[in-house]
Amino acid sequence: MLRATTRTCSSGYLLHADLHLGSYFRFFGQVVTGLEDGRIGGPRPDIDRNAFGVHQAFADFVLPLAGEKDTLTTRLGRQEFEYGSGRLIDVRDGVNLRLSFDAARLLLNSGDWEVDSWWGKPVLNRTGVFDDIPDPARSFWGVYAVHPWPLLPQGNVDLYYPRLREPRRRLRSRAGLRAAEHARRTDLGKPLPWEYNLEYDWQFGRFGPGSIQAWSAAHAVRYNFSDLPLKPRTGLRFDITSGDNNPNSPNLQTFNPLFPSGAYFNLLNPVGPLNMIDLHPTLDLYASDKVTVSFDWDFFWRESLGDGVYRISGTPLRKGVGGSRYVGNSPAVTAVWNATRHVTVLTQYVHFFPGPYFEANPPNKDTDYFTVWLDYKF
Repeated sequence: MLRATTRTCSSGYLLHADLHLGSYFRFFGQVVTGLEDGRIGGPRPDIDRNAFGVHQAFADFVLPLAGEKDTLTTRLGRQEFEYGSGRLIDVRDGVNLRLSFDAARLLLNSGDWEVDSWWGKPVLNRTGVFDDIPDPARSFWGVYAVHPWPLLPQGNVDLYYPRLREPRRRLRSRAGLRAAEHARRTDLGKPLPWEYNLEYDWQFGRFGPGSIQAWSAAHAVRYNFSDLPLKPRTGLRFDITSGDNNPNSPNLQTFNPLFPSGAYFNLLNPVGPLNMIDLHPTLDLYASDKVTVSFDWDFFWRESLGDGVYRISGTPLRKGVGGSRYVGNSPAVTAVWNATRHVTVLTQYVHFFPGPYFEANPPNKDTDYFTVWLDYKF
């Protein structure tokens, strides 16, 4: 059995300015530098290296509406998108360069409703100076709405309908329902001691001469033992994304996660969330107010035996059809130290144990991954 290790050094720098002129106009600008050295095979396109570029540069124009806090905001320019838990549309934390879009947005706050509609193009990060461009081949538009849902304790329902046009997948559309506490990256649901996040998606559209019919179901439930030493928080995540039934058919059933988090399963991401069943128990321990240690172990199976295994980018990792459903498993341990209000240190060790699927579709590699992140915010 082969063992693969990666030794690389990368760093990213973001510097921003935020200007507010009264209550109705805002300009936000942010530049980026991304450096990478030592990666076997060199830096990956779009996500590892950028000498200097504009990551965000947008203007907000706020129109007050009839309600006391009701507003309609027009946002124009280069900007980040981040919706819900990041399974579908995220800033791509986890790799060296975050994702932004050249886009126009309308953001409505009216009563208990938050509605966000947009049209844009993902930005292609290039390695030079001020040479990043919007992707000429892809367009992305849609609407995302959030409203409290009284059937869930202190929960919200998130409704979204994004559409992606790209060359190989002529048109992809999604209508979805996500029931969860709308708190972005922190609490997924309340009231404590429970946290929950439930997400269901249906994907349809055209794939050349064929049609797209794909789906996903994601579940994350956690329980907090706040009265015990170390305040343990146990959890279980169970996700399913559909795979293709017949590679010889023009129709496509492989779910496309669009623009997911760069740390979808862990920072190694040994496989991507396409044609995948994943069972993921977790345990978080709070050594102090500043130190958290987390343990998790992810187990992977193919959803369809008529489809292969993919990278998180959506490109094929192995094309094997038939054979074993079991792909492998990946334990990880993570420690986070919030040293000061400005400095955070994260370390993570991940291992991947390949299963019978990789034995039948070599190379079959155990993989070790260790990283240290130092974040400084001022």
